[in-house]
Amino acid sequence: MRKPGVLVTCRVPSAVAARLDEACEVDLYTGEEPMSRGELRQRLEGKQALMCLLTDRIDSDVMDASPALRVVANIAVGYDNVDVSAASARGIVVTNTPGVLTEATADFTWALILAVTRRIAEGERLMRQGRWKGWALDFMLGSELGGKQLGIVGLGRIGRAVATRAVAFGMRVAYADPGLTGHDSHGLPYARLPLDELLTGSDIISLHVPLAPETRHLINRRTLLRLKRSAYIVNTSRGAVIDEEALAWALREGIIAGAALDVYEHEPAIHADLIGLENIVLAPHLGSATVETRTAMADLAARNIIAVLSGEPPLTRVPESR
Repeated sequence: MRKPGVLVTCRVPSAVAARLDEACEVDLYTGEEPMSRGELRQRLEGKQALMCLLTDRIDSDVMDASPALRVVANIAVGYDNVDVSAASARGIVVTNTPGVLTEATADFTWALILAVTRRIAEGERLMRQGRWKGWALDFMLGSELGGKQLGIVGLGRIGRAVATRAVAFGMRVAYADPGLTGHDSHGLPYARLPLDELLTGSDIISLHVPLAPETRHLINRRTLLRLKRSAYIVNTSRGAVIDEEALAWALREGIIAGAALDVYEHEPAIHADLIGLENIVLAPHLGSATVETRTAMADLAARNIIAVLSGEPPLTRVPESR
């Protein structure tokens, strides 16, 4: 009996490829650039499963390339790149990879917080340019974290993991939930505040919401004006949660002290007005980028595919998928 076919749109660890090979006929894309839509549709024809990345836009046009398609396994927690309604209408299960990247992303969020508040990236650039003239009492002063408020926007898995690390830095934590994550503090000592109040009172704002119509440009000129001039904003969620043009304006005009981004509105492009600013840290979407975590993400996606193709329920079906 012929094994079901699966298209994998990226290179994956050998152990994950081997797991898929046992159950499926695997078509593995190994290109350096993201797969084009034309190639994606062409190679998906006749396949029962698709393992994709957040950079792949999986809409009805792509799904219709293979009427046999039964499961789309997205190697990410967020799934705004997949038209889940279109998939459900076609009887296609959509899965994601929650949980396995929580700790790595939380750690990286704190790396960004420290990098921007202590001006690490700015100092590193200065060193490489040979512009350091030696130690001085008032040279490149940053901001301490102790006694200040960390404002978490979205208290899901990653938001909670970021919050628990705050005690090590002597920070108090408050959070706002725009109603999308459906989580509360579960008895933890965090104050829940309306978003405007959180923005007004926090020294660090860390974003952990999914991208949806309600959160697109959640941070904009109006909300940026609510922040303290000494505040920093950090985004490891989705780029379009921030209006990048408004952020550049706020940084340039001193409306806020700084920002650190790991995600961008039009990845891999970065808004031109952000590039030349010294008070922003720019990272190339590294939140989950550890060997252990990326392997676990791909493996979970593979196990979801195998479960669905075997007639079993998926391990991590996205909530809207039927």
